[in-house]
Amino acid sequence: MFVSVEAITTIAAAVSIVVAFAGLFGWFIRRLDARFDKVDERFDKVDERFDKVDARFERMEDRLSSVAHELTEVKVAVARLEGPPPRLVTAR
Repeated sequence: MFVSVEAITTIAAAVSIVVAFAGLFGWFIRRLDARFDKVDERFDKVDERFDKVDARFERMEDRLSSVAHELTEVKVAVARLEGPPPRLVTAR
């Protein structure tokens, strides 16, 4: 079987184009991975900051709930000091 030089050249060119595209695709993926790693690092830093803020909010919620509980106790104590309101005025 005889294969012409033009056919061999066409096949070689097609193979080289496929190899070039594969190389470019690999380079592109590697570059994207590097950029996504940088973005992931930034998101990790932001997540740490959010965790710190969440911890502060939880502490404030605990403090507010304790203040609300103490305020309820004070209200009950004041109500006990004042006594119940008179219901009926009795005739004498």
